[in-house]
Amino acid sequence: MQTGEGMEPAGLWRSILAAAAGNVLEWYDFTVYAYMAPYIAEKFFPQDDPLTGLLAVFATFGLGFVIRPLGGILIGRFGDQKGRKAALIFTILLMAVGTAGIGLVPGRDQIGGLAPWLLVFCRLLQGFSAGGEWGSSTAFIYEWSPKGRRGFFSSLQQSSVAGGMLLGSAVAALFGSLLSKTQMADFGWRLPFLLGVLILPVGYYMWRYVEETPVFAARQDKPVTLRGGMRLAAQASGIIVIWTVAYYAILTYMPVFTARYSHLGAGAALWSNALSLLVLAVTIPFFGALADRIGRKPLLIWFGVMGTLCTIPLLAMLQATKSPMVAFLLICSAWLIVAGYTSINAVVKAELFPTKVRATGVGLPFAITVSIFGGTLESIALWFKSIGHENWFGYYLTAVIFCSLLVYSTMRDTKKMSAIGRHE
Repeated sequence: MQTGEGMEPAGLWRSILAAAAGNVLEWYDFTVYAYMAPYIAEKFFPQDDPLTGLLAVFATFGLGFVIRPLGGILIGRFGDQKGRKAALIFTILLMAVGTAGIGLVPGRDQIGGLAPWLLVFCRLLQGFSAGGEWGSSTAFIYEWSPKGRRGFFSSLQQSSVAGGMLLGSAVAALFGSLLSKTQMADFGWRLPFLLGVLILPVGYYMWRYVEETPVFAARQDKPVTLRGGMRLAAQASGIIVIWTVAYYAILTYMPVFTARYSHLGAGAALWSNALSLLVLAVTIPFFGALADRIGRKPLLIWFGVMGTLCTIPLLAMLQATKSPMVAFLLICSAWLIVAGYTSINAVVKAELFPTKVRATGVGLPFAITVSIFGGTLESIALWFKSIGHENWFGYYLTAVIFCSLLVYSTMRDTKKMSAIGRHE
């Protein structure tokens, strides 16, 4: 029950921790694929040219994004009608099945051409789940958050997503350090996926004690009038674009970039990425609390300006370095720029939509935008490399970030909407 502005509703922390734990495991499952990409390429897409095999793997990675809009609208609608809790439990089940499948599917040398198709099917299950999870999770945490502290509590959703990606990177780095290259290529790459099945028992244990959000329960039977829905959806998509290209560039492409095109080995690249993700996960809540004090828009502008100015220099320095410590510091610098926006990524979009359509309103534009810009990012980067213009990737990132900066400059600060109770 809501206790008043600025005060914590009963069951707040139990609910936040359940959602955060689910996010950690769900995004671990979804992103570990990127870290195992070289081994998956060898098993499912054997090519004379390793770069061609990686392109095939990241094309399959992108299919997990293509299906996201369907998950965003179907699971989001389910969450808006039946509740956030039911939708999130369903996404956990789907993600566990898809992740276990990737870990168990035989390679191409065992079952021939069927192997890549089974891999694609499992990846589609993961993508469908992720497409529905983000909107429902955002709505769930936002609706449990007390007024005046929604920036901070909603940032925990994003911090837990970073935590899941950190876990995936750390597990990949750990197995890469403990096992030989031959062992990793033979069976070691499957182990992180099989560990991901832990999402089922952990998710069940956490969610059985959690109630539906008080806001959803209070407004479940009330009609809703949404004015300017298309405009809000377009605005949400414009906000997401900048996060998508920057986030996934550092998250999924950077370990491959650092390992293959700089002077670092695969293990050093993964550990640099894992440790920098820890920096991101820890700093996000501080930016979220700052957004409750100064508003959301200043952080959006900060990210847009810094991302536009710093992307190309950071990539150039990362490519030239021979030091794991320097690589770590450079990736941390990139994450600190991204953290300012990531902290409010969830709350800004949640504050645009009313309760009865919030999971769909947040989840669908997110899924569509991420499927277009996030799912193709690695393939675009590798394509630039294949034609001998890898430096174009930095210009591509900079251009997209600058376009989103224009969106931020013209929008209202959603903190004001939240303060007056708009779209409750």
